[in-house]
Amino acid sequence: MAKTPILFLGATGYIGGSVLSRLLSHPSRDDFDITALVRSPEKGEKLERFGVKAVIGSLKDIPLIEQLAQNAHIVFSTADSGDLDAITALLAGLKKRHATTNDIPTLIHTSGTGVLTAGDAATKGLGISERIYRDDNPNDIESISPTTVHRNVDIAIIQADKEGYLRSYIIAPGAIWGIAKNQLVEAGVSNNYSKGFRLLVQASIARGQAGIVGKGQALWPCVNVEEQGDLFIILYDAIISSPGAVGHGRDGFYFGESGEYLWYDLAASIGKALVKRGTSKSDEPTPFTDEELAKYFGSKEFGEFFGTNSRAQAPHSRSLGWKPKLIAQDFLNNIDADVELATKNQQA
Repeated sequence: MAKTPILFLGATGYIGGSVLSRLLSHPSRDDFDITALVRSPEKGEKLERFGVKAVIGSLKDIPLIEQLAQNAHIVFSTADSGDLDAITALLAGLKKRHATTNDIPTLIHTSGTGVLTAGDAATKGLGISERIYRDDNPNDIESISPTTVHRNVDIAIIQADKEGYLRSYIIAPGAIWGIAKNQLVEAGVSNNYSKGFRLLVQASIARGQAGIVGKGQALWPCVNVEEQGDLFIILYDAIISSPGAVGHGRDGFYFGESGEYLWYDLAASIGKALVKRGTSKSDEPTPFTDEELAKYFGSKEFGEFFGTNSRAQAPHSRSLGWKPKLIAQDFLNNIDADVELATKNQQA
């Protein structure tokens, strides 16, 4: 029997590694023919040892992405959620596959709840927004501003589903936390921590005190990396077992969230971890200046992202049988371990 051709983008990443490691341990693993696009020949060789076909390239290799997509029935897109050029090439390849084989491929794409931050009246850490988005309400999702971060990619994917040449499923996690532990991390293939969150930790270490944007009064959803990895596989299994029963396209948005945290509380937890290590004299967070935001985050505008509201509820994800158990307080309790890892990496 022919194996299922799977294309995996983002295998070396924090999210991607967690998802791919689960595919490698999946009960149907022997039926998978997995191809992964990776930049590093060294990591490609390591992936080959797991029975994954490694193709050396990047998201900038547009013709290559189109070609790889044309050969795939299932695509896991866990790399850059905002790369419209790469996604356009991916969609073009899947469209060609449909035209030449009549196959309707499946695209499981990773977005993020950052799409919910546009139009937030209470930005810059000055207040909590009352607007909460539900992933089981397509009208709610379609009301998201098309100009917000990586929303243009989501829209292109949903349009492709509407045209009928693929079925799309978009998973949008909140802030993912936890130190990933899986076979790909142990083999030196995948990252074991969140680079986005690590920026905030490293900025606080560098300035000698935990920092906040404004007053730190804004909320974001969070989800543990292991439980987020589970959601991808639960969704995949549901698609395979009952494709007609799983919402796709405009009905195919799935948040990853298991609670909300306040930016101030996150910064305070970082502050306690810094005091514990003698890196700061006070655990009280202080506001980043405009100059600090530009210095530590590349620009004032990007730094202010760490003071936005992004409020999401995930009944759609939970309807699949996903049952995350770790809540926001678990995230805050884990900050000490994450700061420890960040400190070691900074000293290395």
